[in-house]
Amino acid sequence: MIEAVKEIALAAGEILMEKLLTGVSVQAKGSIDLVTDADQASEAFVVRELRKRFPEHGILAEEGARREGAGEYLWVIDPLDGTTNFAHGFPYFCVSIGLVQGDETVLAVVYDPVRRECFAAEKGSGAYLNGRRLTVSKTDTVHRSLLATGFPYDIATTSRNNLEAFSRVNKASQGVRSLGAAALDLCQVAAGRLDAFWELSLRPWDLAAGSLMVQEAQGTVTGCAGEKFSPLGHDVCASNGFIHEELLQLIKL
Repeated sequence: MIEAVKEIALAAGEILMEKLLTGVSVQAKGSIDLVTDADQASEAFVVRELRKRFPEHGILAEEGARREGAGEYLWVIDPLDGTTNFAHGFPYFCVSIGLVQGDETVLAVVYDPVRRECFAAEKGSGAYLNGRRLTVSKTDTVHRSLLATGFPYDIATTSRNNLEAFSRVNKASQGVRSLGAAALDLCQVAAGRLDAFWELSLRPWDLAAGSLMVQEAQGTVTGCAGEKFSPLGHDVCASNGFIHEELLQLIKL
């Protein structure tokens, strides 16, 4: 199954790269929430291929594709995570596909077409980058850590804007990046390039695949208050495990 999903993700990534070359049409879903024709083309392809191979499974995708499956499995898809980056030509975005069973992700593929990096994981079998097994970093204090976070689209109006937590962690660490693609940020934690990532008010398609990468790379994933993580939830704190409790204390609202 995972080889089939990797093929789908790689082909969807090529759709995105082709759109970058030929021109992108951008529309606004909200004041700063964008969608492009690349999102739509990638989603149509991924959904079509998954339905062809796994017709009994459910589908939940960012740009509107929904399908109630008769079975226990749900494909959670972000056809272009990092749309704002993509629309501006900033080369940090990905295709994210996760398979959720009950309340846990059991298979995940995240593909970065710019770097041609394909992250893949199956529950209980480890996380891999282009075939190389991943493990999280060994950094043991926030003070020595490089982290990432993000901010909600309604940052101008919501009290859950993450700004105070960002300021606290930034002062306490070697730096906090805001890179704009949560699924890919989670993969960077799995690869040991970042020591942790947290964010509030996300959607399942931002979380489902990347969270499994961290877990299978021997990291720790919870909600931002330390609660049990759900791939169908909205908040995530993912780390190498060594700094997890210290980070939770810093980001508590």
